[in-house]
Amino acid sequence: MLSKLTNHRIGQAMHTYGMLAEGDRVLIAVSGGIDSLVLVRILQHWLTKAPINYQLLAVHLDMGFGSDEAEQVADRLKQLKVEYLVEVTNFGRRALEAEDGRSGCFYCARQRRSRLFALAEEKGCNKIAMGHHQEDIIETFFLNLLYGGNLSTMVPKQEFFGGKLTLIRPLAFLTKTDIRSLGDDFNLSPVANPCPLSNQSKRQEIRQLLEKSIYSLDPSTRATIFTALANVRPDYLLKNPTNRRQRQTSQKPATI
Repeated sequence: MLSKLTNHRIGQAMHTYGMLAEGDRVLIAVSGGIDSLVLVRILQHWLTKAPINYQLLAVHLDMGFGSDEAEQVADRLKQLKVEYLVEVTNFGRRALEAEDGRSGCFYCARQRRSRLFALAEEKGCNKIAMGHHQEDIIETFFLNLLYGGNLSTMVPKQEFFGGKLTLIRPLAFLTKTDIRSLGDDFNLSPVANPCPLSNQSKRQEIRQLLEKSIYSLDPSTRATIFTALANVRPDYLLKNPTNRRQRQTSQKPATI
């Protein structure tokens, strides 16, 4: 069902970061896009081959844009024969109202994540799985670099609340092209994103910058950048002069 290379990359991400364990109950965040639908199918497939048992709960949060998104996603999840929950919210509508939509994406993402965390606790899930892939991780790095003033990105595994909840990204080592190919193999069709700001976000700007100015000149740079994110050399990065001054100011004067 999976090519040898795809199977290797998924297994590499799973094992490198120790994503799944015996008895896990995993909430899968399903947006309706091809990434999250493929993630459901992959975790179902992995359950048949892994030497552990775990449970899956697919969750879709409708952002409240007034479309039939919830019904379409529910249909997809029924076809996948996975336990699921669909909840309609007003996060999207309120996001559009926030500062006339200028901070809408940040507001929407924050509210969505908070609700997923709450649902994980309510439904007894100790893991949340998201369908982020290689390009998402690279784009996040450039978002933080250009707009956040720091060198960081989303990681394949991240613990919260002292380890009570863990966020995992099993598709982290796959490319968008890999995932689209899997979607075709699994006969999955994505649900269109109804958000009117979906093509106006900072992430979309970064994506276009990378595709048109970097990847188009040399496609191999995508893999090189991704490799670089695990090959950090702190000794060759700058020290923060602001923090240094703060430390010096806070130090007590030496006594003679």
